Amino acid sequence: QVQVAESGGGLVQAGGSLRLSCAASGRPSSITAIGWFRQAPGKQREFIARITSSGSTNYADSVKGRFTVSRDNAKNTVYLQMNSLKPEDTAVYYCRADVFPRAYWGQGTQVTVSS
Repeated sequence: QVQVAESGGGLVQAGGSLRLSCAASGRPSSITAIGWFRQAPGKQREFIARITSSGSTNYADSVKGRFTVSRDNAKNTVYLQMNSLKPEDTAVYYCRADVFPRAYWGQGTQVTVSS
């Protein structure tokens, strides 16, 4: 069993930055990848970024060059550094831990970007 919990959301002005954290507990060594997703009101949840246990990363085109995913293995934590934020980045941000064949979601953290 794995648990993940997001933190770091908040209110920021357009052009600003935030860093989200996704802390894993339970059996973090069994996680093969952690992904970040977001869901804006009235929209479907969408993929943002992902980092694998080997350190490979990939990003959605909408955030490439602005967001960076990284990890601290000693803290069992994955980070999402978000720069140059735009009002359209406003959403609830979730992390998901992949433990084949299952996936574990956090409760989400709200990010609001004001114009």
